[in-house]
Amino acid sequence: MLLVKTENFLPTFQLKVLGLANCSLNVVPTFLLHQYDLKYLDLSHNNLVGDFPSWVLQNNTKLEVLFLTNNAFTGNLQLPNTKHDFLHHLDASSNNFIGTLPQDMGTILQKLLFLNISNNHFEGNIPSSVGEMKELRLLHLSKNNFSEDLSTPFLTGCISLFFLDLSDNNFYGQIFSKYMNLTHLELLYLENNKFSGKIEEGLLNSPDLWVLDISHNFLSGHIPHWMGNISNLEILLMANNCLEGNIPVQLLNHRTLELLSVSENYLSGSMTSSFNLSSLKHLYAKKNALSGPIPDMLFRSSKLMTLDLRDNGFFGRIPCQINDRSNLRVLLLRGNNLEGQIPNQMCQLKSLGMMDLSHNRFNGSIPSCFTNMLQWTIGNVDLFGYELSVFPSLGFGTIGTYYNSTLDLSMSEGDVYTSPQLVKVEFMTKNRYELYNGSNLNYMVGLDLSCNELTGNVPSEIGDLKKIRGLNLSHNWLSGSIPRSFSNLKMIESLDLSNNRLSGQIPAQLIELNFLSNFNVSYNNLSGLIPDKGQYSTFDESSYRGNLYLCGPTINKSCNSAEEIPAIKSKGREDEDDSAIDMVSLYWSFGASYVTVILGLFAILWINSFWRKRWFYFIDACIDLCYYCHKY
Repeated sequence: MLLVKTENFLPTFQLKVLGLANCSLNVVPTFLLHQYDLKYLDLSHNNLVGDFPSWVLQNNTKLEVLFLTNNAFTGNLQLPNTKHDFLHHLDASSNNFIGTLPQDMGTILQKLLFLNISNNHFEGNIPSSVGEMKELRLLHLSKNNFSEDLSTPFLTGCISLFFLDLSDNNFYGQIFSKYMNLTHLELLYLENNKFSGKIEEGLLNSPDLWVLDISHNFLSGHIPHWMGNISNLEILLMANNCLEGNIPVQLLNHRTLELLSVSENYLSGSMTSSFNLSSLKHLYAKKNALSGPIPDMLFRSSKLMTLDLRDNGFFGRIPCQINDRSNLRVLLLRGNNLEGQIPNQMCQLKSLGMMDLSHNRFNGSIPSCFTNMLQWTIGNVDLFGYELSVFPSLGFGTIGTYYNSTLDLSMSEGDVYTSPQLVKVEFMTKNRYELYNGSNLNYMVGLDLSCNELTGNVPSEIGDLKKIRGLNLSHNWLSGSIPRSFSNLKMIESLDLSNNRLSGQIPAQLIELNFLSNFNVSYNNLSGLIPDKGQYSTFDESSYRGNLYLCGPTINKSCNSAEEIPAIKSKGREDEDDSAIDMVSLYWSFGASYVTVILGLFAILWINSFWRKRWFYFIDACIDLCYYCHKY
């Protein structure tokens, strides 16, 4: 523990480097008023309050690095009145600053390389003077209330910009205009704003771009084919916009693109099969209007790890041409019009961890060879690794490099910026969608085959999927009993077998499932005593409703009375059969009598003209009566 004396302390020395991060200071130490030679000052993570300490910049004209992140500073960002020639790192992120940025900010801090003021309450626009920061490499303004259109000086003046994050603001208007001149830009984050209109060609002026996130905006029009000409592009996120048309084949054939997200747009048409997926690892296209068969190439690729095509209009069968060297980890095809049997070739997807085929029209039996999927049986494997994040090293070195000091302190707040997890997967379990990313993706194992037309018995081999955490087979036509081998599913947390035709008893061995938190076998033909030990003591009547012959304290039904019902039914089976035969005879005799009466009536009317005339007079009188009642 280090106790820092912040008051009534007058040092006799002058510091050049001072790092007091995570010291619970609460106030800015007053002895800093007497320090004039500082080059590096880190006061981050200290719950400091008050206004921005502009006097630190005023007193220390040679200050190069100032870190104030994760404090409680308030008020406006106040800068010195004179130009500061040395400051190149300023991080005031995660505070409570308000108001607009100083209009002369770019003039006063013209030498900045790194500016991070994210996660505050700034508003207004980006001052045009920012365009004078010719050496600025990283600009991080996310999670504020900035608005208005992006100014031309900013988009043309910051020629050294490497990293730009404007996400989670209220910027609007068109983006990527032709005058955009950010020629060194490599990472661009614009998600969660109000940008609209078509995607213009200004991005072609950023040939080194490798991460682009424009999701959650109001962009319209087609996805430009020329995006396939950005040769270094690796990550392209365009979800939650108003884009239409097809997915350009140029993106699916891109030489370096690894992650493509176009979910929740208005894309339509079929996916062409003329692509090779030379580098694509993660494809998200859920909630569009895509149709046609699923291209074979998506299952023949050895690179693809995530395939999310949920809630589209794909039809036909799952391709049988599946690569036995596939690395597919997540397969989500929920909510389409797919049909036919689930091919046994899918068991070649040995790395598969999550599969959702629900809400389709698959029929036939459940393949018993699912146990070949090693991820579901042998344990958890790090299948994504470092591909989950982007770690752009900005190359600003260490403190020792700056000052020829013997101190070996890395610039932890500014040397490397870590972006959020980019690979995220939604999977329905426990009756709700859960979002998995990071290490959770390697531990979540789930299978959802619900809302199909599957028949036959539940394969006992499913009990060998020892690492599975979510299993949903509900709303099918499955029959037979619940396999006792399900007691081997030691990691399972959610098991849904409802709305099928299962019969027999609930295996008593299932009380060994200690992690089970959601269990549903409602609306089947199950019978016998409901387990009430272990996790089963936490489930209520809703887990068992619709099974007439289940009994036990959970549903307040005595097992004595429940067991008598099947016995009585068994004893009176012959009587029931006789009764059924009598009913059939009754129906036939009634039908024959009815036909005989009708034919006899027609015969009388045909032979006897008097009765025929009387019959027609009767019908005519009925018609007149109906007309009279309708009129009056």
